[in-house]
Amino acid sequence: MDQKQIIRQMLEFNKAAFDNHFKAMLFFQNQNEQYLLRFLDKATWLPEEGKKAMNEWLSAYKKGRESFKDYADEGYKKATDYFTNLQSQEERQNKGKA
Repeated sequence: MDQKQIIRQMLEFNKAAFDNHFKAMLFFQNQNEQYLLRFLDKATWLPEEGKKAMNEWLSAYKKGRESFKDYADEGYKKATDYFTNLQSQEERQNKGKA
């Protein structure tokens, strides 16, 4: 088997593993967010500024999490495209020599 094809398959496997772990992490983080929001609703002793700060923190955290996922997806796509293009270039060169 060609090394480039092996690397591409490894990248695809790693991407699938990353996606599955990210989905699991997302599930738990969403659960924790729901607990926090319920807590904030019932915490009458907490000032509104504190609740607002917690909501802003949650928004910033979500934005960072989404950015991280986008960057990881982009990195996997670039790596996969690189090896796909490299393999197709070699195939064209081999056809030209034959």
